[in-house]
Amino acid sequence: MSAYLVDANFFIQAHRAIYPLDVAPSFWNKVKELAQNGSIISIDKVKDEIYQNEDDLKSWCEANLPDNFFHDSSITLSEYSRIAVWANSMSHHYKSSALEEFLDAAEADAWLIAFSLN
Repeated sequence: MSAYLVDANFFIQAHRAIYPLDVAPSFWNKVKELAQNGSIISIDKVKDEIYQNEDDLKSWCEANLPDNFFHDSSITLSEYSRIAVWANSMSHHYKSSALEEFLDAAEADAWLIAFSLN
């Protein structure tokens, strides 16, 4: 079965702007269900972005997401390298600050793409 790979904004935007935990529990119950049955997954870099804040979202994730929800992104190192080469080859299209942010090893975006290619 294929799974949808979700980024930090899937959680953060829902929590902060659209579906606060205390206002839309049915949304969060569905997220929990999808995570538990493997329909959605993510990577450790996303976990790091979510867990950098000591807030209700972090607590919810700790209590409701299965232990295997956040996958190890280091298995995608060769794919990440390919993405970095491609991104640098496109430097004439993007500001250097945008490329630096995209390729920052602590940021999840490039790692999510690499994981999806794996």
